[in-house]
Amino acid sequence: MKACYLIGGAMGVGKTTLGQTLKQDLPRAVFLDGDWCWDAHPFQVTEETKAMVMDNICHVLNNFLHCSAYENVIFCWVMDRQSIIQDILGRLDTSACRVKVISLLASTEVLRGRILADVERGIRTPDVLERSLERLPLYAEVDSVKVDTDGRTVKEIAEEIMRL
Repeated sequence: MKACYLIGGAMGVGKTTLGQTLKQDLPRAVFLDGDWCWDAHPFQVTEETKAMVMDNICHVLNNFLHCSAYENVIFCWVMDRQSIIQDILGRLDTSACRVKVISLLASTEVLRGRILADVERGIRTPDVLERSLERLPLYAEVDSVKVDTDGRTVKEIAEEIMRL
């Protein structure tokens, strides 16, 4: 039976890095980062673009779930509200897979350090810090397996998730 991993977390917590690691460590795996479905300049958040990104995400994930080449489907995105996860799950054909919903967590100090390092390297803009820190407490309300990333390597986190 296929496995579908939905990995949420605030910006800078390590979702993409973890997804890429899981793609390498799990057999017959495919990875989708939700940000790839909404990579535009200028970035615009409107009702139309929000509907579009959900359609893009669910279309690609369903294609992966229906493709016999893949055994493990890994998806990461911020997903800071239960309603987002429910919307995605409501559009997916998960009849032939186990769904594992995971939220990556970090302390404010660790998250601040990661984001500021990304800003210094030119990977993120400074405004991401405040938005990311504001999202951290929202994950307490999400029905997911919580995984603390503080002081752990990506490999250690991936191994924990693969044991779920």
